[in-house]
Amino acid sequence: MSRRIANVVTYLLLTLGAIVTLAPYLLSIQTSLKTPEQFAAQSPLAPPSPVSGGSYAELVVGDHTLVPPLVITVQVVILVVLGQLTCSVLAAYAFARLDFPGRDLLFWVYLGTLMVPLAATLVPRFVLVAGLGLRDTFWGIVLPTLFGSPYAVFLLRQFFRGIPTELLDAARIDGAGHPRVLRHVILPLSRPILATLLIITVVAHWNEFLWPLVVTSSERWRVLTVAVSALQSQYNGNWTLVMAATTLATCPLLILFVVFQRHIVKSITITGMK
Repeated sequence: MSRRIANVVTYLLLTLGAIVTLAPYLLSIQTSLKTPEQFAAQSPLAPPSPVSGGSYAELVVGDHTLVPPLVITVQVVILVVLGQLTCSVLAAYAFARLDFPGRDLLFWVYLGTLMVPLAATLVPRFVLVAGLGLRDTFWGIVLPTLFGSPYAVFLLRQFFRGIPTELLDAARIDGAGHPRVLRHVILPLSRPILATLLIITVVAHWNEFLWPLVVTSSERWRVLTVAVSALQSQYNGNWTLVMAATTLATCPLLILFVVFQRHIVKSITITGMK
């Protein structure tokens, strides 16, 4: 009986936590489906009656379209993800499986850069990018984060170190060098952690706001977060349009999580077993 009571209390708390977590998103979707007149006349918690998709139409084909910022954001995210995964995998393999002088010292110094806040490097980064003539350009947004990140290298290094050495020795006995070992042994076994890292990297750079805001000044290279922020500032009274914009910006991340959730759960399981 005590175990049943504990289970009931646990599920009640989990349900309450889910409601608190999901309520802002549901309220955002509900508000985006109203007209400005409905939002002004009704309670914010009242459901839309009738349902209106005018705000979404305005953001897709209207004067305040978010399609160009969406295209720029997708291009930035794809390029950064490819660059970070490639560089992080190579660096993590070197730190995990290669022996060279100063390896551990170099790794911990590199990992120590995680302690440096973004605000401390914002101005030097901007001066460097401006000096290269890349201010207000696509490469100015992408270049500072293209070549890996300390967190990604640390995560992959720890996973690579947990792969049994016997598998790597067997591949080397068959004549495989480091590139073949990485491609045919390490990477197939690392799909769950790579999927998790993919999600983390996409979410981080999809939601990146400060650096694109600082390095760009024209509407041509606005990413989605900057465009939504400008929309909110310009149309602060039209909350239905703002909520529709935030909902559209969140949908691709939800779809990505649904697609890769099996790999994420598997990576959590493997990490827990280790």
